[in-house]
Amino acid sequence: MLLLQPNPLLWTAIEHRRMIQLVYHGKPRILEPHDHGVLNGSVQLLAFQVGGSSSRPLPNWILMKVNEITDIELLDRNFSGGRPTAAGKHLKWDKLFIRVEPAADRLPAGSA
Repeated sequence: MLLLQPNPLLWTAIEHRRMIQLVYHGKPRILEPHDHGVLNGSVQLLAFQVGGSSSRPLPNWILMKVNEITDIELLDRNFSGGRPTAAGKHLKWDKLFIRVEPAADRLPAGSA
């Protein structure tokens, strides 16, 4: 039985709203990580790609199988948090490990 576990670096990036850089399908990508969980039996990452290489126009959403990602790095840049999706809905994950907080739902710095 394959254990489907979260990637600790992706968890940290989402928890702290840190931008990441990685290689997926041979292309370097710069991303805002949003959701991390199990979908269709594999551990995946939903991210908003803002830079790097892509076969689609950027910025754009990308869903990646974590076992096909290499060279993950946390960047010294933060992003504001969750973004609205085109459909206005989130993916239906089999198991959601962590989701970035929506930007509007956070308290301003220093008010907690």
